[in-house]
Amino acid sequence: MSQPNVVFVLADQWRADALGYAGNSQVQTPHIDRLAAESINFIHAVAGIPVCCPARACLLTGQYALTHGVFVNDVHLSDDETTIAHAFGDGGYDTAYIGKWHVNGRGRSAFIPWESRKGFDYWKVLECTHTYNDSKYYAGDSDEQLTWEGYDAIAQTADAQFYIRSHPKDKPFFLFLSWGPPHAPYDSAPERYQALYSADAIELRPNVPDRMAAQAREWLAGYYAHCTALDDCIGSLLATLDKEGIADNTVFVFTSDHGDMLGSQGEVKKQRPWEESIRVPFLLRYPGKFGRTGRRNDGLLDTVDLMPTLLSLCDLPIPPTVQGLDFAPYLDGGDDPSGGAALIQCIHPFGQFATPEGGRSYRGIRTRRYTYVRSLDGPWLLYDNETDPYQLTNLAGKRTYAALQRSLDARLQGMLDARDDKFLPGPVYARRWGYELDETGTVPYQW
Repeated sequence: MSQPNVVFVLADQWRADALGYAGNSQVQTPHIDRLAAESINFIHAVAGIPVCCPARACLLTGQYALTHGVFVNDVHLSDDETTIAHAFGDGGYDTAYIGKWHVNGRGRSAFIPWESRKGFDYWKVLECTHTYNDSKYYAGDSDEQLTWEGYDAIAQTADAQFYIRSHPKDKPFFLFLSWGPPHAPYDSAPERYQALYSADAIELRPNVPDRMAAQAREWLAGYYAHCTALDDCIGSLLATLDKEGIADNTVFVFTSDHGDMLGSQGEVKKQRPWEESIRVPFLLRYPGKFGRTGRRNDGLLDTVDLMPTLLSLCDLPIPPTVQGLDFAPYLDGGDDPSGGAALIQCIHPFGQFATPEGGRSYRGIRTRRYTYVRSLDGPWLLYDNETDPYQLTNLAGKRTYAALQRSLDARLQGMLDARDDKFLPGPVYARRWGYELDETGTVPYQW
C-alpha cells in the first residue's frame, strides 16, 4: 500500500462532550457519530494548554509551549521551527492549509508571507476571524484579500473537497482544514441550523450555576447549531473521500484545539483546567490499517503528541525537535507512552482568564481517573472524575485524600522536572520572550 493521505480537521473550541457519540442526546452530529463508529476514539484526549495560539503552536511543532514560546495569544511562532508540514513535505507529501491559522501574531487580518507559512504549499488562510458570514482570506502568494462565500466553514470545506478531487492520485497529500466555529459568536450559524435548537429546551450540565443558566442555554443553543453545521461538513468530506476511492488509504483526523466552559463552574471560554476546557474530541480513522470497526482508546493523548503520531503512522521520520510522544505503536497494541497522565497548564493567564478576571498560572495532570492542579499558591484542585464527572467536589486539601494528593503532586513534579519547567510566575516568561503586555497581562492584537 502506498503512503496514506492525511486529512486533518481542526475545529475551534469544540469540547469533548458536545457530540452524539459522546453521549450527548441534545446535539445532532450524525456524520461524526458514524465517523466515530469507524474510528479509534481517544476518550481521554486533552488540550494540554487549552487556548488558541498556544495549542496550535504545540500541534504544528510537537513542542511544549515553554519551548516554542507561544504561551499567550497573538504572538509569532518562529519561522525557524520545524513543523508538521515541513516533515510531511520532506517525506514527499504535498501540503495544504485552509482556514484559520492564528500563529502569525502580526495582525489578525494581515497578509502572511510565504516564509511564515511553516511549510504549507496550497494556502487559503486568514490569521483569525470570528465573523463567519463575512470571512476574509488570502490565497497563495497574492496579498489581495478575498471573501469566503456565505458561512466560511462550508465554503472552506468545499475548497478542501476541490483539493481532494483535483489532487493527483500518484502522490500523497497532507491537508489541514481549520474551522473558526463553534467558537463564539454562538448566534451566527446559518439559520437552518439555528432553527434546530431552542434555548428553552437545552438541558444544562449540573455544574452550571443558576445565575448563569439562562445565558448558558442561549450559548449552547447557538453552539450546538455550529456543531451541526460542521457535522454536515464532515459528512461532505467523508463522501468525497469515498467517491474518489481513497478513503481506505487516508488517515482522517477530527479534533479541536481546546474546549469551552459555556457556563460550567460559572466560567466562560477556555484556559481553565476543568474538563469542559481541557477535554477535546479526537477521532482517527485509517481503514487501510485499522479497518472500519471503531474502538475506544484510553490513552492520555495531548496536543503535542499529534505530530509525531501522524508522522509515524505514515512511516516518516520524527524530527529531533519534537517533544511529543508517538502513539502509533500504542494503536497497534503497545503500551500507552504517556504512562497514563498528561500535563495540563496555563503559563500566563490572559484575555478572558486574565489575572483581574480571576485567572491564574497553573500546572496539573489529567490521568484516566483524576485531575490534579497546582497554582503558584499550592494545591488548587483535585477531582475524582470517575465518581464526580462534573467536578462538583474539590478534594484538594481534604485530609481523607492527603495521600492521593501527595502522590499526584509528586507525579506532576516529575513531569515538570523532565521538562525543566520551574513553574515561575507568568510575567517572568513574558519578559523572557520580550512580549509587551497591557494592564490585564494580555498581548494586544490588531486587525
